[in-house]
Amino acid sequence: MKVILRQNFEPLGQIGDIVEVKNGYALNYLLPRKIAYAALKGNLRALEEEKKTAAKKTEQELLDAEALAAELEKTSITIPVQVGEEDKIFGAVTTQMIADALSEKNYKIDKRKIELEEQIKTLGIYSVNIKLHPKVSSKIKVWVVRE
Repeated sequence: MKVILRQNFEPLGQIGDIVEVKNGYALNYLLPRKIAYAALKGNLRALEEEKKTAAKKTEQELLDAEALAAELEKTSITIPVQVGEEDKIFGAVTTQMIADALSEKNYKIDKRKIELEEQIKTLGIYSVNIKLHPKVSSKIKVWVVRE
């Protein structure tokens, strides 16, 4: 059965690709999950509309991510931690701690988007990268201070 992919689906291809799959796979998996359409003329037109809508949505997400990146560049957060001898932290500063500190400043950033180059285990000032979009990332300053 020939189907048209509605979204990027790694095993088969990209949006708009027409691929040949087994009938059962198409009818029981791809079509009910709205991953693909049956390859009909009407569905080709519907796919073109979906592509236009997806392009607008992607463009808006990119603009929003760029605006948020500009705001985050000006942001610095302070994370108070308990320390022992020689200013060694008990444990490490995690991405969750950074995400929580950002949420206190009304930035909702998922902890999985925060990239630490190395574990933060001492007091100091660190530059942390946040990947907001595949094309947009931002750096914030994280001050790790004694509690």
